[in-house]
Amino acid sequence: MKQALELKKVSKKYEGFLLDQIDIELPRGCIMGLIGENGAGKSTTIKLILDLISRDNGTIMVLGGDNLENLKAIKENIGVVLDESCFPENLNLWDINRIMKNIYLTWNEKLFWDYTTRFALPSDKKTVKEYSHGMKMKLAIAIALSHDSKLLLLDEATSGLDPVARDEILDVFREFIQDEERSILLSSHITSDLEKICDYITFLHKGKVVFSEQKDDLLEKYGVLKCSAEEFAKIDSSAVKGCRMNEFGVQALVEKQKMNNSYVIDRAGLEDIMLYHIKEK
Repeated sequence: MKQALELKKVSKKYEGFLLDQIDIELPRGCIMGLIGENGAGKSTTIKLILDLISRDNGTIMVLGGDNLENLKAIKENIGVVLDESCFPENLNLWDINRIMKNIYLTWNEKLFWDYTTRFALPSDKKTVKEYSHGMKMKLAIAIALSHDSKLLLLDEATSGLDPVARDEILDVFREFIQDEERSILLSSHITSDLEKICDYITFLHKGKVVFSEQKDDLLEKYGVLKCSAEEFAKIDSSAVKGCRMNEFGVQALVEKQKMNNSYVIDRAGLEDIMLYHIKEK
């Protein structure tokens, strides 16, 4: 399967932080969710892919070419939404459309206006300064989708949006991915969004990849067990990925196939899987 993104042994060191030889593969036609706590390395990873910061070690392939050599040539094919607004505050939609026409050879003016209408962005002369945070995110997404993007790199693109608006944006991402040459890397703290649309999940913790797997396999593999401390002591420790103990008993993330049928095991969501993976057994 062709890869839209391929990171091998990629490292970046700052004072007090190390992104430590991470490996990530995103197949074309798929959506990958990038999860982890603040400071785990998610934004650093996206900036390394875009060559906004230089890597210390490793290789990064973007749409088939090394990002150090290939990125300028394929800028038409990469749509980017970062977690802060990148637009001068005095611009309006008409200004932005005019500027983007001069930046992207493949800029689709009709598509841009279609998205701004769909996202209910103001068509008058209201400037970016007057936009809410959610409106700024919608504007950035409209721009990312309005040229010949084959890969979207989205850093907290749904943050600041209400649940209805987030669901609308997720529908747009689903439509985008119908073309199997298109892919999305989506960093988000909203794991419920990622459960809805992602094919793969990569979990970064303290600069390391904890896992990078197909979402459905993760959700099928794990469950949450609730039991007494006495019952927990009898469980094969290899089945337990993490646990919480309190005066009422034990909650643990377990591999369902390693458990016998005498236990009731609840569904584990992505947030459960993430949190329990970094809990001590």
